[in-house]
Amino acid sequence: MYLIVGLGNPESDYDKTRHNMGFHVINSLAKEFEIEINRNKFKGLFEKFIFENKNVIFVKPQTFMNLSGECVKAFVDYYKIDLENICIVYDDIDLEPGQIRVRKKGGSGGHNGMKSIIENLGSQDFARIRIGIGRPKDSSELIEHVIGFVPEDELVVLESGVDRAKEAVKEFLRNGIDVTMNKFNV
Repeated sequence: MYLIVGLGNPESDYDKTRHNMGFHVINSLAKEFEIEINRNKFKGLFEKFIFENKNVIFVKPQTFMNLSGECVKAFVDYYKIDLENICIVYDDIDLEPGQIRVRKKGGSGGHNGMKSIIENLGSQDFARIRIGIGRPKDSSELIEHVIGFVPEDELVVLESGVDRAKEAVKEFLRNGIDVTMNKFNV
């Protein structure tokens, strides 16, 4: 069983914000696979399906970002998912908008959703795909940058990151994290 989690905030006010890049990837994959992410369990919206003979669960935690780990931990425990079969997709201010970076494991990088997941799982040993959203010029505008309005021209750039992250998720499911890192971290 594979668990692919896209991080974001559940309310419609956050829908088109930089902080919801993980949700955008899950939504894009769901559209491609013609599935709905609308079942509710463990404080998350999810769907189970089969991708190339592998059982997969897509999850969008509905706990707000800083409590994402509660949802992830519940799915991991209930379905007995190995850490090596987990991939978390989320935004990263330290990458340029539209860039992605794939990692086998690591710290939170200051991301509250990842802090919560690491804390709840008691491990950093799971894959992650980060989508760059860039930093604001003025650090005092960080919160507004992350959860505020995104200009239309920047949305196009961010969507290119969503598309690359979507392809990276499929590669992870097909061939594992090492192949995915080699292919996408160029």
